[in-house]
Amino acid sequence: MARTPTRSNDWGFPRWRSYGAATEATTVRLCDRHGCSERGDCPAPKSPNSPDRWYFCVAHAAEYNRGWNYFEGLDAEEAARREASETRDASGFSTSSHYAWGGPGDGSRSRDEMRALDVLGLESDVDFDAVRSAWRTLAKTNHPDVRPGDADAATRFQAIQAAYEVLRSAEEARTWRPK
Repeated sequence: MARTPTRSNDWGFPRWRSYGAATEATTVRLCDRHGCSERGDCPAPKSPNSPDRWYFCVAHAAEYNRGWNYFEGLDAEEAARREASETRDASGFSTSSHYAWGGPGDGSRSRDEMRALDVLGLESDVDFDAVRSAWRTLAKTNHPDVRPGDADAATRFQAIQAAYEVLRSAEEARTWRPK
């Protein structure tokens, strides 16, 4: 007759299994959307200023947030007054002035890329086709063969070439996928 062990692997130090790897069942909150059996980890308010929450899965939370109107049922005057009172004491969250050094953009470009875009005279949200066409145009007008003896044009051409190389390598790194 085989004897079942009575001692668990959790005795003493060190623990012989990782934390959170218990054999007991874990409780999982399901999505509150009718008919959904996904895990409901995203809390959403049932009504404004209410502590009651719905718990949705990611897909239904996105659907809920798309249709959420905080000022629903209020007339325009009351909605404007409530918005003014709530933004008055949340002014620190409206803009983060300590990030102002980063310049415009959505944060997807580095500081070197932003400088390269400035050299090419482009906005921060352009695609790479616009970068390529601006580079070709500027390179053709400032090329040393087109403007022989112009030292400023040669310097501008070198800056344009360097800016294009920075943006090209960043685009390659952004779109690179392993095979």
